[in-house]
Amino acid sequence: MSDATQAPDVHSHPLGPGRPALAVADLPEPEEVFRVRRIGPRELVMYALGPSLIALGISIGSGEWLLGPQAVGQFGFVGVGWVILVSAVLQTFYDIECARYVIATGEAPVVGWGRVPPGVLLWVPLSVFLVIFAFIAGGWAASAGEGVYALIHGEVAPSGAEEPRLWAIALLALVFVIAAAAKRVSRALELANWVMIGTILVVLLLVALVVVPFDLWWEGIRGFVTPAAPPDGIIATQLGGLAGFTALVSGLNWYAMGHYRDKGYGMGYRTGFIAGLRGERRDLRDVGVTFPDTPANAARWRRWYRLLLTDMWGIFFVGAMLGMLLPTILMAHAVEVSGTTPTTADVPTFVATALKPDHGPLMFYGMLLIGVLVLFSTQLGIFEGMVRVSTDAAHGTSPRLRRLVEGDPRRFYYPFMLVLLVIIAVVLHLALPVNLVQWSANMSNLGALVYPFLLIYLNSRLPRPARPRPWHHVLLVANVFFFGFFFVNFIADFVGDPLITF
Repeated sequence: MSDATQAPDVHSHPLGPGRPALAVADLPEPEEVFRVRRIGPRELVMYALGPSLIALGISIGSGEWLLGPQAVGQFGFVGVGWVILVSAVLQTFYDIECARYVIATGEAPVVGWGRVPPGVLLWVPLSVFLVIFAFIAGGWAASAGEGVYALIHGEVAPSGAEEPRLWAIALLALVFVIAAAAKRVSRALELANWVMIGTILVVLLLVALVVVPFDLWWEGIRGFVTPAAPPDGIIATQLGGLAGFTALVSGLNWYAMGHYRDKGYGMGYRTGFIAGLRGERRDLRDVGVTFPDTPANAARWRRWYRLLLTDMWGIFFVGAMLGMLLPTILMAHAVEVSGTTPTTADVPTFVATALKPDHGPLMFYGMLLIGVLVLFSTQLGIFEGMVRVSTDAAHGTSPRLRRLVEGDPRRFYYPFMLVLLVIIAVVLHLALPVNLVQWSANMSNLGALVYPFLLIYLNSRLPRPARPRPWHHVLLVANVFFFGFFFVNFIADFVGDPLITF
Protein backbone atom coordinates (compact mmCIF):
# COMPACT_ATOMS: atom_id res chain seq x y z
CA MET A 1 0.00 0.00 0.00
CA SER A 2 1.32 3.46 -0.89
CA ASP A 3 2.03 6.13 1.71
CA ALA A 4 -1.05 8.08 0.60
CA THR A 5 -3.37 5.23 1.55
CA GLN A 6 -1.75 4.19 4.84
CA ALA A 7 -3.48 5.23 8.03
CA PRO A 8 -1.87 4.42 11.38
CA ASP A 9 -4.27 2.64 13.70
CA VAL A 10 -3.01 4.51 16.77
CA HIS A 11 -6.57 4.56 18.03
CA SER A 12 -9.98 4.22 16.46
CA HIS A 13 -13.25 6.08 16.16
CA PRO A 14 -16.35 3.88 16.60
CA LEU A 15 -19.21 4.88 14.31
CA GLY A 16 -22.31 2.72 14.38
CA PRO A 17 -22.61 -0.95 15.38
CA GLY A 18 -22.70 -2.42 11.90
CA ARG A 19 -19.10 -1.83 10.76
CA PRO A 20 -15.58 -1.88 12.24
CA ALA A 21 -14.41 1.32 13.91
CA LEU A 22 -12.77 3.91 11.70
CA ALA A 23 -8.99 4.18 11.86
CA VAL A 24 -7.62 7.58 12.84
CA ALA A 25 -5.02 9.76 11.11
CA ASP A 26 -4.50 13.46 10.55
CA LEU A 27 -6.30 15.23 7.73
CA PRO A 28 -3.96 16.07 4.86
CA GLU A 29 -3.55 19.62 3.62
CA PRO A 30 -5.12 20.31 0.19
CA GLU A 31 -1.68 21.23 -1.15
CA GLU A 32 -0.38 17.80 -0.18
CA VAL A 33 -3.24 16.04 -1.97
CA PHE A 34 -3.12 18.09 -5.17
CA ARG A 35 0.70 18.42 -5.16
CA VAL A 36 0.82 22.19 -5.49
CA ARG A 37 2.52 24.89 -3.42
CA ARG A 38 -0.72 26.79 -2.78
CA ILE A 39 -4.38 26.66 -3.80
CA GLY A 40 -4.94 29.82 -5.84
CA PRO A 41 -7.62 30.41 -8.49
CA ARG A 42 -5.65 28.53 -11.16
CA GLU A 43 -4.97 25.55 -8.90
CA LEU A 44 -8.59 25.60 -7.72
CA VAL A 45 -9.90 25.10 -11.25
CA MET A 46 -7.18 22.78 -12.51
CA TYR A 47 -6.85 20.47 -9.53
CA ALA A 48 -9.27 20.99 -6.66
CA LEU A 49 -12.69 21.33 -8.30
CA GLY A 50 -14.25 18.54 -10.30
CA PRO A 51 -16.44 15.92 -8.55
CA SER A 52 -19.47 18.20 -8.89
CA LEU A 53 -18.91 18.22 -12.66
CA ILE A 54 -19.63 14.50 -12.78
CA ALA A 55 -22.85 15.08 -10.86
CA LEU A 56 -23.69 18.04 -13.11
CA GLY A 57 -23.10 15.94 -16.22
CA ILE A 58 -25.69 13.47 -14.93
CA SER A 59 -28.06 16.28 -13.98
CA ILE A 60 -28.08 18.19 -17.25
CA GLY A 61 -29.20 15.17 -19.23
CA SER A 62 -32.35 13.71 -17.74
CA GLY A 63 -33.85 16.63 -15.85
CA GLU A 64 -32.58 19.69 -17.67
CA TRP A 65 -32.72 18.37 -21.25
CA LEU A 66 -35.74 16.05 -21.13
CA LEU A 67 -38.18 16.46 -18.25
CA GLY A 68 -37.85 20.21 -17.63
CA PRO A 69 -38.24 21.26 -21.27
CA GLN A 70 -41.08 18.79 -21.75
CA ALA A 71 -42.99 20.17 -18.75
CA VAL A 72 -42.40 23.79 -19.78
CA GLY A 73 -43.22 23.04 -23.40
CA GLN A 74 -46.58 21.63 -22.38
CA PHE A 75 -47.53 23.79 -19.40
CA GLY A 76 -45.40 26.95 -19.34
CA PHE A 77 -43.03 28.30 -16.69
CA VAL A 78 -45.29 29.47 -13.86
CA GLY A 79 -46.16 26.68 -11.45
CA VAL A 80 -43.30 24.54 -12.80
CA GLY A 81 -40.28 26.81 -12.31
CA TRP A 82 -40.49 27.06 -8.52
CA VAL A 83 -40.44 23.26 -8.27
CA ILE A 84 -37.17 23.33 -10.20
CA LEU A 85 -35.60 25.98 -7.94
CA VAL A 86 -36.66 24.39 -4.65
CA SER A 87 -35.49 20.98 -5.87
CA ALA A 88 -32.08 22.36 -6.88
CA VAL A 89 -31.55 24.18 -3.58
CA LEU A 90 -32.58 21.23 -1.42
CA GLN A 91 -30.53 18.77 -3.45
CA THR A 92 -27.40 20.92 -3.24
CA PHE A 93 -27.66 20.99 0.55
CA TYR A 94 -28.26 17.24 0.54
CA ASP A 95 -25.24 16.63 -1.70
CA ILE A 96 -23.05 18.65 0.65
CA GLU A 97 -24.16 16.52 3.60
CA CYS A 98 -23.43 13.32 1.66
CA ALA A 99 -19.99 14.62 0.69
CA ARG A 100 -19.37 15.72 4.31
CA TYR A 101 -19.42 12.06 5.35
CA VAL A 102 -17.13 11.04 2.48
CA ILE A 103 -14.56 13.76 3.21
CA ALA A 104 -14.58 13.08 6.96
CA THR A 105 -14.23 9.28 6.69
CA GLY A 106 -12.95 8.39 3.20
CA GLU A 107 -15.84 5.91 2.89
CA ALA A 108 -18.24 5.87 -0.02
CA PRO A 109 -21.80 6.52 1.19
CA VAL A 110 -23.02 3.04 0.22
CA VAL A 111 -20.47 1.59 2.66
CA GLY A 112 -21.33 4.16 5.31
CA TRP A 113 -24.98 3.17 5.27
CA GLY A 114 -23.91 -0.16 6.72
CA ARG A 115 -22.99 1.65 9.94
CA VAL A 116 -26.62 2.62 10.58
CA PRO A 117 -28.71 0.15 12.64
CA PRO A 118 -29.72 -2.54 11.91
CA GLY A 119 -26.54 -2.66 9.83
CA VAL A 120 -24.88 -3.95 6.68
CA LEU A 121 -27.28 -6.75 5.82
CA LEU A 122 -30.16 -4.31 5.33
CA TRP A 123 -28.78 -1.01 4.13
CA VAL A 124 -25.98 -2.01 1.76
CA PRO A 125 -27.87 -4.46 -0.49
CA LEU A 126 -31.01 -2.30 -0.33
CA SER A 127 -29.04 0.75 -1.42
CA VAL A 128 -27.40 -1.05 -4.34
CA PHE A 129 -30.80 -2.39 -5.37
CA LEU A 130 -32.43 1.06 -5.29
CA VAL A 131 -29.71 2.64 -7.45
CA ILE A 132 -29.78 -0.13 -10.03
CA PHE A 133 -33.58 -0.39 -9.97
CA ALA A 134 -33.92 3.37 -10.50
CA PHE A 135 -31.53 3.54 -13.45
CA ILE A 136 -31.55 0.10 -15.06
CA ALA A 137 -34.46 1.17 -17.29
CA GLY A 138 -31.94 2.93 -19.52
CA GLY A 139 -34.09 5.88 -20.57
CA TRP A 140 -31.04 8.15 -20.55
CA ALA A 141 -29.24 5.74 -22.88
CA ALA A 142 -32.21 5.36 -25.22
CA SER A 143 -32.59 9.15 -25.48
CA ALA A 144 -28.91 9.53 -26.39
CA GLY A 145 -29.35 6.89 -29.08
CA GLU A 146 -32.28 8.80 -30.57
CA GLY A 147 -30.13 11.92 -30.71
CA VAL A 148 -27.37 10.09 -32.57
CA TYR A 149 -29.90 8.68 -35.04
CA ALA A 150 -31.29 12.14 -35.79
CA LEU A 151 -27.78 13.56 -36.11
CA ILE A 152 -26.85 10.93 -38.72
CA HIS A 153 -30.09 10.79 -40.69
CA GLY A 154 -31.28 14.39 -40.35
CA GLU A 155 -34.68 13.34 -39.06
CA VAL A 156 -36.36 11.96 -35.98
CA ALA A 157 -36.31 8.18 -35.69
CA PRO A 158 -39.57 6.42 -36.52
CA SER A 159 -41.46 5.02 -33.56
CA GLY A 160 -40.05 1.67 -32.50
CA ALA A 161 -36.94 1.93 -34.70
CA GLU A 162 -34.12 -0.40 -33.71
CA GLU A 163 -31.18 1.72 -34.86
CA PRO A 164 -31.43 4.29 -32.00
CA ARG A 165 -31.22 1.45 -29.51
CA LEU A 166 -28.12 0.13 -31.23
CA TRP A 167 -26.54 3.58 -30.96
CA ALA A 168 -27.46 3.65 -27.28
CA ILE A 169 -25.65 0.34 -26.79
CA ALA A 170 -22.65 1.67 -28.71
CA LEU A 171 -22.49 4.69 -26.38
CA LEU A 172 -22.60 2.36 -23.37
CA ALA A 173 -19.60 0.59 -24.85
CA LEU A 174 -17.89 3.97 -25.22
CA VAL A 175 -18.33 4.55 -21.48
CA PHE A 176 -16.55 1.25 -20.87
CA VAL A 177 -13.70 2.33 -23.15
CA ILE A 178 -13.32 5.68 -21.34
CA ALA A 179 -13.20 3.96 -17.94
CA ALA A 180 -10.82 1.26 -19.14
CA ALA A 181 -8.44 3.75 -20.80
CA ALA A 182 -8.17 5.92 -17.68
CA LYS A 183 -5.40 5.94 -15.11
CA ARG A 184 -7.90 7.11 -12.48
CA VAL A 185 -11.56 6.65 -13.43
CA SER A 186 -12.89 9.69 -11.56
CA ARG A 187 -10.33 12.00 -13.17
CA ALA A 188 -11.23 10.74 -16.65
CA LEU A 189 -14.91 11.46 -15.95
CA GLU A 190 -14.04 14.95 -14.69
CA LEU A 191 -12.04 15.83 -17.79
CA ALA A 192 -14.73 14.48 -20.12
CA ASN A 193 -17.37 16.53 -18.32
CA TRP A 194 -15.23 19.69 -18.33
CA VAL A 195 -15.22 19.48 -22.12
CA MET A 196 -18.83 18.41 -22.61
CA ILE A 197 -20.49 20.70 -20.06
CA GLY A 198 -18.39 23.70 -21.07
CA THR A 199 -19.36 23.17 -24.70
CA ILE A 200 -23.02 22.57 -23.83
CA LEU A 201 -23.50 25.68 -21.69
CA VAL A 202 -21.56 28.03 -23.98
CA VAL A 203 -23.41 26.89 -27.11
CA LEU A 204 -26.82 26.92 -25.45
CA LEU A 205 -26.19 30.41 -24.09
CA LEU A 206 -25.14 31.74 -27.51
CA VAL A 207 -28.09 30.11 -29.28
CA ALA A 208 -30.56 31.35 -26.68
CA LEU A 209 -29.19 34.90 -26.93
CA VAL A 210 -29.62 34.79 -30.72
CA VAL A 211 -33.03 33.15 -31.11
CA VAL A 212 -35.00 33.58 -27.87
CA PRO A 213 -36.83 36.90 -27.39
CA PHE A 214 -36.32 38.82 -24.15
CA ASP A 215 -39.86 38.24 -22.91
CA LEU A 216 -39.24 34.47 -22.82
CA TRP A 217 -35.99 34.99 -20.92
CA TRP A 218 -37.95 37.01 -18.39
CA GLU A 219 -40.73 34.41 -18.23
CA GLY A 220 -38.19 31.68 -17.55
CA ILE A 221 -36.44 33.61 -14.77
CA ARG A 222 -39.75 34.77 -13.28
CA GLY A 223 -41.06 31.21 -13.30
CA PHE A 224 -38.23 30.08 -11.01
CA VAL A 225 -39.12 32.58 -8.29
CA THR A 226 -42.92 32.77 -8.60
CA PRO A 227 -44.73 30.50 -6.10
CA ALA A 228 -47.83 29.18 -7.84
CA ALA A 229 -49.99 26.10 -7.97
CA PRO A 230 -48.92 23.52 -10.55
CA PRO A 231 -50.60 24.12 -13.91
CA ASP A 232 -53.88 22.41 -14.73
CA GLY A 233 -53.41 19.09 -16.48
CA ILE A 234 -49.93 18.19 -15.26
CA ILE A 235 -49.92 14.71 -13.74
CA ALA A 236 -48.21 13.47 -10.60
CA THR A 237 -45.66 11.42 -12.54
CA GLN A 238 -44.56 14.42 -14.64
CA LEU A 239 -44.19 16.78 -11.70
CA GLY A 240 -42.53 14.15 -9.54
CA GLY A 241 -40.11 13.31 -12.33
CA LEU A 242 -39.27 16.97 -12.78
CA ALA A 243 -38.58 17.39 -9.05
CA GLY A 244 -36.64 14.13 -8.87
CA PHE A 245 -34.30 14.79 -11.80
CA THR A 246 -33.78 18.52 -11.44
CA ALA A 247 -30.18 19.05 -10.21
CA LEU A 248 -29.46 15.32 -9.85
CA VAL A 249 -31.54 12.39 -8.58
CA SER A 250 -33.03 13.70 -5.30
CA GLY A 251 -32.75 11.02 -2.61
CA LEU A 252 -30.20 8.93 -4.51
CA ASN A 253 -27.69 11.75 -5.06
CA TRP A 254 -25.31 10.02 -2.68
CA TYR A 255 -24.35 7.52 -5.39
CA ALA A 256 -22.31 10.23 -7.16
CA MET A 257 -20.64 11.64 -4.04
CA GLY A 258 -18.07 8.86 -3.74
CA HIS A 259 -16.04 10.71 -6.37
CA TYR A 260 -14.88 13.04 -3.59
CA ARG A 261 -13.07 10.03 -2.12
CA ASP A 262 -11.40 9.22 -5.42
CA LYS A 263 -10.49 12.89 -5.89
CA GLY A 264 -8.61 12.70 -2.58
CA TYR A 265 -10.78 15.17 -0.65
CA GLY A 266 -10.02 15.02 3.06
CA MET A 267 -9.73 11.50 4.38
CA GLY A 268 -10.36 10.15 0.89
CA TYR A 269 -6.64 10.70 0.42
CA ARG A 270 -6.04 8.02 3.07
CA THR A 271 -8.40 5.39 1.67
CA GLY A 272 -7.48 5.03 -2.02
CA PHE A 273 -9.46 5.08 -5.27
CA ILE A 274 -10.60 2.94 -8.20
CA ALA A 275 -7.85 2.96 -10.81
CA GLY A 276 -8.31 2.54 -14.53
CA LEU A 277 -6.73 -0.32 -16.44
CA ARG A 278 -3.94 2.03 -17.55
CA GLY A 279 -3.23 3.08 -14.00
CA GLU A 280 -1.13 1.19 -11.52
CA ARG A 281 -3.00 -0.87 -8.98
CA ARG A 282 -4.03 1.14 -5.94
CA ASP A 283 -5.23 -0.48 -2.75
CA LEU A 284 -8.70 0.62 -1.66
CA ARG A 285 -9.37 0.37 2.06
CA ASP A 286 -12.49 -1.54 3.05
CA VAL A 287 -12.82 0.50 6.27
CA GLY A 288 -12.56 4.28 6.37
CA VAL A 289 -10.28 6.64 8.26
CA THR A 290 -11.21 9.73 10.21
CA PHE A 291 -9.24 12.38 12.06
CA PRO A 292 -8.60 13.31 15.71
CA ASP A 293 -10.24 16.44 17.08
CA THR A 294 -7.24 18.75 17.27
CA PRO A 295 -6.94 22.47 16.40
CA ALA A 296 -4.74 21.65 13.39
CA ASN A 297 -7.25 19.15 12.02
CA ALA A 298 -10.14 21.51 12.68
CA ALA A 299 -8.38 24.17 10.60
CA ARG A 300 -7.73 21.68 7.80
CA TRP A 301 -11.36 20.56 7.92
CA ARG A 302 -12.55 24.12 7.42
CA ARG A 303 -10.36 24.38 4.30
CA TRP A 304 -11.75 21.15 2.84
CA TYR A 305 -15.29 22.20 3.65
CA ARG A 306 -14.80 25.54 1.87
CA LEU A 307 -13.53 23.66 -1.19
CA LEU A 308 -16.63 21.46 -1.05
CA LEU A 309 -18.95 24.48 -0.84
CA THR A 310 -17.18 26.12 -3.77
CA ASP A 311 -17.46 22.96 -5.83
CA MET A 312 -21.14 22.35 -5.05
CA TRP A 313 -22.56 25.88 -5.08
CA GLY A 314 -20.17 27.42 -7.63
CA ILE A 315 -20.29 24.62 -10.20
CA PHE A 316 -23.10 22.20 -9.46
CA PHE A 317 -25.89 24.58 -8.40
CA VAL A 318 -25.08 27.35 -10.88
CA GLY A 319 -24.59 24.84 -13.68
CA ALA A 320 -27.82 23.02 -12.87
CA MET A 321 -29.84 26.24 -12.90
CA LEU A 322 -28.28 27.41 -16.18
CA GLY A 323 -28.69 23.91 -17.54
CA MET A 324 -32.40 24.06 -16.78
CA LEU A 325 -33.05 27.70 -17.78
CA LEU A 326 -31.41 27.57 -21.21
CA PRO A 327 -33.07 24.38 -22.54
CA THR A 328 -36.46 25.35 -21.14
CA ILE A 329 -36.52 28.81 -22.74
CA LEU A 330 -35.33 27.25 -25.99
CA MET A 331 -38.14 24.72 -25.70
CA ALA A 332 -40.68 27.47 -25.00
CA HIS A 333 -39.49 29.34 -28.09
CA ALA A 334 -39.62 26.14 -30.16
CA VAL A 335 -43.23 25.58 -29.07
CA GLU A 336 -44.10 29.14 -30.13
CA VAL A 337 -42.53 28.91 -33.59
CA SER A 338 -43.72 25.38 -34.34
CA GLY A 339 -47.26 25.69 -32.98
CA THR A 340 -46.97 22.21 -31.42
CA THR A 341 -45.96 20.82 -28.04
CA PRO A 342 -43.40 18.09 -27.30
CA THR A 343 -44.46 14.54 -26.55
CA THR A 344 -42.62 11.80 -24.69
CA ALA A 345 -41.64 10.38 -28.07
CA ASP A 346 -40.05 13.48 -29.65
CA VAL A 347 -38.79 15.62 -26.76
CA PRO A 348 -35.08 14.64 -27.25
CA THR A 349 -35.11 16.17 -30.78
CA PHE A 350 -38.02 18.62 -30.61
CA VAL A 351 -36.00 21.86 -30.34
CA ALA A 352 -33.69 20.98 -33.23
CA THR A 353 -36.63 20.10 -35.46
CA ALA A 354 -38.64 23.20 -34.53
CA LEU A 355 -35.75 25.64 -35.12
CA LYS A 356 -34.68 24.15 -38.46
CA PRO A 357 -37.21 25.97 -40.73
CA ASP A 358 -36.20 29.46 -39.53
CA HIS A 359 -32.50 28.91 -38.85
CA GLY A 360 -31.44 26.25 -41.32
CA PRO A 361 -29.64 22.92 -41.17
CA LEU A 362 -26.65 24.31 -39.24
CA MET A 363 -28.93 25.08 -36.28
CA PHE A 364 -30.65 21.71 -36.66
CA TYR A 365 -27.45 19.68 -36.61
CA GLY A 366 -25.85 21.91 -33.99
CA MET A 367 -28.73 21.41 -31.55
CA LEU A 368 -28.78 17.69 -32.26
CA LEU A 369 -25.06 17.51 -31.48
CA ILE A 370 -25.57 19.43 -28.23
CA GLY A 371 -28.40 17.05 -27.37
CA VAL A 372 -26.15 14.07 -27.89
CA LEU A 373 -23.45 15.61 -25.68
CA VAL A 374 -26.02 16.42 -23.00
CA LEU A 375 -27.45 12.94 -22.96
CA PHE A 376 -24.08 11.22 -23.23
CA SER A 377 -22.77 13.12 -20.21
CA THR A 378 -25.72 11.70 -18.30
CA GLN A 379 -25.09 8.25 -19.72
CA LEU A 380 -21.44 8.44 -18.70
CA GLY A 381 -22.20 9.34 -15.09
CA ILE A 382 -25.17 7.05 -14.50
CA PHE A 383 -23.69 3.94 -16.07
CA GLU A 384 -20.36 4.34 -14.31
CA GLY A 385 -22.15 5.28 -11.08
CA MET A 386 -24.15 2.04 -10.98
CA VAL A 387 -20.93 0.07 -11.44
CA ARG A 388 -19.08 2.18 -8.86
CA VAL A 389 -21.77 1.79 -6.18
CA SER A 390 -21.87 -1.97 -6.69
CA THR A 391 -18.07 -2.21 -6.59
CA ASP A 392 -17.76 -0.09 -3.45
CA ALA A 393 -20.48 -2.09 -1.72
CA ALA A 394 -19.01 -5.47 -2.63
CA HIS A 395 -15.40 -4.50 -1.89
CA GLY A 396 -16.22 -2.72 1.36
CA THR A 397 -18.44 -5.38 2.92
CA SER A 398 -17.37 -8.76 1.51
CA PRO A 399 -14.05 -10.23 2.72
CA ARG A 400 -14.68 -13.19 0.43
CA LEU A 401 -14.86 -10.97 -2.65
CA ARG A 402 -11.71 -9.09 -1.59
CA ARG A 403 -9.89 -12.41 -1.41
CA LEU A 404 -11.33 -13.47 -4.77
CA VAL A 405 -10.14 -10.31 -6.54
CA GLU A 406 -6.91 -10.28 -4.51
CA GLY A 407 -7.69 -6.81 -3.14
CA ASP A 408 -7.92 -5.24 -6.61
CA PRO A 409 -11.45 -3.77 -7.08
CA ARG A 410 -10.85 -3.43 -10.81
CA ARG A 411 -11.30 -7.20 -11.13
CA PHE A 412 -14.93 -6.71 -10.09
CA TYR A 413 -15.52 -3.24 -11.56
CA TYR A 414 -14.86 -3.96 -15.24
CA PRO A 415 -16.53 -7.40 -15.55
CA PHE A 416 -19.60 -6.06 -13.74
CA MET A 417 -19.71 -3.08 -16.13
CA LEU A 418 -19.89 -5.50 -19.07
CA VAL A 419 -22.67 -7.52 -17.41
CA LEU A 420 -24.64 -4.36 -16.72
CA LEU A 421 -24.16 -3.22 -20.32
CA VAL A 422 -25.84 -6.40 -21.57
CA ILE A 423 -28.75 -6.05 -19.13
CA ILE A 424 -29.41 -2.40 -20.05
CA ALA A 425 -29.20 -3.28 -23.75
CA VAL A 426 -32.17 -5.61 -23.19
CA VAL A 427 -34.17 -3.37 -20.87
CA LEU A 428 -34.04 -0.20 -22.98
CA HIS A 429 -36.20 -1.94 -25.61
CA LEU A 430 -39.19 -1.92 -23.29
CA ALA A 431 -40.59 1.64 -23.37
CA LEU A 432 -40.23 5.15 -24.76
CA PRO A 433 -37.08 6.89 -23.44
CA VAL A 434 -38.83 9.74 -21.63
CA ASN A 435 -41.28 7.35 -19.99
CA LEU A 436 -38.30 5.39 -18.71
CA VAL A 437 -36.64 8.56 -17.43
CA GLN A 438 -39.83 9.63 -15.61
CA TRP A 439 -39.96 6.24 -13.91
CA SER A 440 -36.33 6.52 -12.83
CA ALA A 441 -36.83 10.05 -11.52
CA ASN A 442 -39.82 9.11 -9.40
CA MET A 443 -38.04 6.06 -8.03
CA SER A 444 -35.14 8.29 -7.03
CA ASN A 445 -37.61 10.29 -4.92
CA LEU A 446 -38.11 7.13 -2.84
CA GLY A 447 -34.56 7.54 -1.59
CA ALA A 448 -35.47 10.94 -0.14
CA LEU A 449 -37.75 9.19 2.35
CA VAL A 450 -34.83 7.20 3.75
CA TYR A 451 -31.32 8.55 3.28
CA PRO A 452 -31.62 11.98 4.92
CA PHE A 453 -32.29 10.17 8.22
CA LEU A 454 -29.29 7.89 7.68
CA LEU A 455 -27.13 10.96 7.04
CA ILE A 456 -28.34 12.62 10.24
CA TYR A 457 -27.32 9.48 12.15
CA LEU A 458 -23.87 9.26 10.58
CA ASN A 459 -22.88 12.91 10.40
CA SER A 460 -23.87 13.63 14.00
CA ARG A 461 -21.28 11.03 15.06
CA LEU A 462 -18.35 12.41 13.07
CA PRO A 463 -15.42 14.13 14.81
CA ARG A 464 -16.66 17.39 16.31
CA PRO A 465 -15.20 19.79 13.69
CA ALA A 466 -16.96 17.88 10.89
CA ARG A 467 -20.39 17.64 12.49
CA PRO A 468 -23.20 19.59 10.84
CA ARG A 469 -25.12 22.32 12.59
CA PRO A 470 -28.75 21.71 13.63
CA TRP A 471 -30.16 23.70 10.70
CA HIS A 472 -28.47 21.26 8.34
CA HIS A 473 -30.63 18.52 9.84
CA VAL A 474 -33.71 20.69 9.29
CA LEU A 475 -32.86 21.00 5.60
CA LEU A 476 -32.38 17.25 5.33
CA VAL A 477 -35.85 16.71 6.77
CA ALA A 478 -37.18 19.27 4.29
CA ASN A 479 -35.84 16.96 1.54
CA VAL A 480 -37.92 14.16 3.04
CA PHE A 481 -41.14 16.14 2.92
CA PHE A 482 -40.59 17.76 -0.49
CA PHE A 483 -39.46 14.75 -2.50
CA GLY A 484 -41.43 12.30 -0.39
CA PHE A 485 -44.64 14.10 -1.32
CA PHE A 486 -43.95 13.61 -5.01
CA PHE A 487 -43.07 9.94 -4.53
CA VAL A 488 -46.20 9.14 -2.54
CA ASN A 489 -48.32 10.96 -5.12
CA PHE A 490 -46.55 9.06 -7.92
CA ILE A 491 -47.26 5.68 -6.29
CA ALA A 492 -50.90 6.61 -5.74
CA ASP A 493 -51.14 7.65 -9.39
CA PHE A 494 -49.43 4.44 -10.50
CA VAL A 495 -51.82 2.12 -8.63
CA GLY A 496 -54.98 4.17 -9.03
CA ASP A 497 -55.64 7.86 -8.59
CA PRO A 498 -53.11 10.45 -7.29
CA LEU A 499 -53.73 11.84 -3.83
CA ILE A 500 -53.56 15.37 -5.22
CA THR A 501 -54.45 16.33 -8.77
CA PHE A 502 -53.59 19.55 -10.56
